[in-house]
Amino acid sequence: MIELLRSRAAAYAAAARLLAVLLLPVAFVCSPRRAHYLACQWALALRYPAENLAGLTPAAREAFTAARTEAFWRDGQLIGLTSGHRDAAEQHAMFTAEVRRTGSVGQARRRVLPPEESGHVAGYALDVRPTEGAAWLERHGAAYRLHRRYDNEWWHFEYHADTVPLRLPCPGTLPAVVA
Repeated sequence: MIELLRSRAAAYAAAARLLAVLLLPVAFVCSPRRAHYLACQWALALRYPAENLAGLTPAAREAFTAARTEAFWRDGQLIGLTSGHRDAAEQHAMFTAEVRRTGSVGQARRRVLPPEESGHVAGYALDVRPTEGAAWLERHGAAYRLHRRYDNEWWHFEYHADTVPLRLPCPGTLPAVVA
């Protein structure tokens, strides 16, 4: 079953790459200077039709689309968005469900933050897929100010314009104080 899923994912990735190449002439007519960008975004929108970039801060959205365009054309790597902006009610529901599941606020915070602390609610956090795309972003994301934030979440990246945030073991942990 896992092999079937891997081969299906590989086929979808190959189809998206072929589609982007086929869309390049149309993208060039629409915007010669942004043809690679447009063809990539069109192909990825067809590959990941449910993703939604709305609600991300303009800087986070720009950084993410620039990074995945480079990943796509330079290394043939697809990066999709699983979850970006969440409104406070959705984040609260996720946090409450995790508190119920784990039985404690402290344990829940290791996986889901309350709305007032979530980068998703603020519009600068992104959960990406597939694992290979996240690995590419971990290697190259700093150039776009996109940083993996938690050791226990390979998929979670945050846009930070001016600082490189400390990598934490999990959400809800405080950075170690250096004496």
